[in-house]
Amino acid sequence: MNDTPTPSAPSPAPSLRALLRRLLRWLLDDRSKGAEPVSEQPASSDTDSVSIDRKPPVKPEQGARRIGPRGTALIKEFEGCARRRGDGLIEAYPDPGTGAEPWTIGWGATGADRFNGGRIRPGTVWTQGQCDARLDEDLARYAADVARAIGQAPTTQGQFDAMVSFHYNTGAIGRATLTKKHIARDYAGAAAEFARWNKAGGKVLRGLTRRREAEAALYQS
Repeated sequence: MNDTPTPSAPSPAPSLRALLRRLLRWLLDDRSKGAEPVSEQPASSDTDSVSIDRKPPVKPEQGARRIGPRGTALIKEFEGCARRRGDGLIEAYPDPGTGAEPWTIGWGATGADRFNGGRIRPGTVWTQGQCDARLDEDLARYAADVARAIGQAPTTQGQFDAMVSFHYNTGAIGRATLTKKHIARDYAGAAAEFARWNKAGGKVLRGLTRRREAEAALYQS
C-alpha cells in the first residue's frame, strides 16, 4: 500500500482567476447598460408630460392673421379697379413704370389669369366680381407672406396692414430692410424705409411716393 497522498487538482493560476473575474464583471456591466439612473428619469403624468431638455409644444394659432379694413382700403385707393370698358368689363393695362410688363388688371392683379387661363396680358378682361374675388385671394396670400416674414415679432394691426400693402405692391417683404428693422423693434427705422420704395423702371413715381407715405402713416398709427 502506498502512503503517498494523491495530489489534488491544481488551482487556477492567479492570472487566470483575475481574467475570470474581469470577464464576470464585464458581463454584469454589459447587462446594466441602457438603464438611466432613476433620478434622471422624468416623472410621468397622464395630462402633462415633458421630456428632458425638450420645450413644451407651442400652442397652435387659432387662425391665420388677416389684413384689416384700413389696409384693404389703402390698397384699393392706390390700386384702383382701372380700365373699365363701356360694357362694364375690366381690361388689363400695362405697368405705369415700364409701359409693358407686368400687365395688370382689376385691383392690381398680375401674373396668372385663373379665370381665362394663361397669364394676364394685353386684351385680358374680367368682370367686377372676378376682380373682387382675385383681390380677396391675393390679400390672404400676401398677408400669409408677411406673417411668415415677421414671425413672432410684436406687430400692431396698423403695422401689419401697412406691410401687407407694401408687399402687395412690391413683393419684397422677404428681403426688405424694412422687415429686418421691424423684427428688431426699430419701428422708427422701419417706418422710414417705406420712402425708399418709390421707383418703377428706375424712375421715381409720384403715385408710389404718395402710397409709401400713406403706408408709413398707417404703420405708425
